[in-house]
Amino acid sequence: MSGEKIATRVAYGNALKEFGVDSRIVALEADLGKSTMSALFGEAFPERYLDMGIAEANMAGVAAGLAACGKLPFIHSFAIFAPGRIYDQIRNSIAYPGLNVKIVGSHAGITVGQDGATHQALEDIALMRALPGMTILSPCDAHETRLAVKAMIEHEGPCYIRTGRLPVAQITNDIEDYGFEIGKGEVLHDGTDLTIIAHGYMVAAALEAQKILAEDWTSVRVIDMHTIKPLDEELVLKAAEETEAIIVAEEHNIIGGLGSAVAELLSEKRPTYIERVGVRDVFGKSGDPDELVNHFGLTSAEIVAAAHRLLSLE
Repeated sequence: MSGEKIATRVAYGNALKEFGVDSRIVALEADLGKSTMSALFGEAFPERYLDMGIAEANMAGVAAGLAACGKLPFIHSFAIFAPGRIYDQIRNSIAYPGLNVKIVGSHAGITVGQDGATHQALEDIALMRALPGMTILSPCDAHETRLAVKAMIEHEGPCYIRTGRLPVAQITNDIEDYGFEIGKGEVLHDGTDLTIIAHGYMVAAALEAQKILAEDWTSVRVIDMHTIKPLDEELVLKAAEETEAIIVAEEHNIIGGLGSAVAELLSEKRPTYIERVGVRDVFGKSGDPDELVNHFGLTSAEIVAAAHRLLSLE
């Protein structure tokens, strides 16, 4: 991890502006463009930028119509509103007909901080996972966010990307020949004793935990699972077979997110010791982001504690 910390929402805005030369792209915003960073696209391509006002449901419907006419619409809001407020429109107008609409949920998770529980989306992945045909991306840093936006543009079909408010460390830009493929996780560090699978904000914590555990001669594999759906089942099963213990770490409710997806897969195909590190089925609180991640146990220390519990079972 190195370099200046950059929020994935900022990296997203820069990437959409960069790739906005594709004339099919239309960006729709629900009065939060300076926060979601879609405004960067609007400055460069004002003729393809539509501020729909505080009318998220209408925004989804308009995007569906644009997609049906061959455009490539990106809709933007805070994750608590998209998908939270407009699940019905996403389900029936976008996912059901399989339209090529990209949904951008900014300010996701606990690290929204002082905005509090009403604005801390901890169930957005669960909502999107339940929709047939929906692709879900959760990049861990600025470099990966840029690659995710490029992949979304090339991918045909509905897609949800989750971005964060809090600046995060650079991880993937230091990896030589790093590639991004929808549906394929990335092994950031290899190991044999257990595997940590993480996405988004928690990838950095997973790498910190790996270093701490290495001091006790524990060999830890770290997987960046930037695509929650479709899940890279082959990579998860390989990790379960070779390390025999799995920790899933995410800035999301432990119910319905990546932890649930991994547990469901393993219960069917390869029963394995598993621990889930995440928000434990409660709403968030208002507070400083760093204090909140400690309060809710979204830390490398909590991952290390989970590792010790798993290793004691083997």
